[in-house]
Amino acid sequence: MTLDDFISSLNKSQPDNSLSKELQSLWFDRNNRWNEAHELIQWLPGESFARIHAYLHRKEGDLWNANYWYSRSGEKMPEMNLDEEWEYLVKKFCD
Repeated sequence: MTLDDFISSLNKSQPDNSLSKELQSLWFDRNNRWNEAHELIQWLPGESFARIHAYLHRKEGDLWNANYWYSRSGEKMPEMNLDEEWEYLVKKFCD
């Protein structure tokens, strides 16, 4: 899936089940369904889920929690804005 394909899917009522959990979470987030985005990934293990979790808490404004999850993902909070981070993550998980 390409970034353009993913963006085109945002007008659907639900994310495609064939998408990874990471992309499904980002789909929910972009469709103003933060709670569903968070519920989907909050208990899943691994750095990729920690990275999405970090982004979601940064977006929420809970920077302490975001920093915790960025460290769990092996990264630091990025300097980019939230829209840039969302696009970066979509590209990362579309590969």
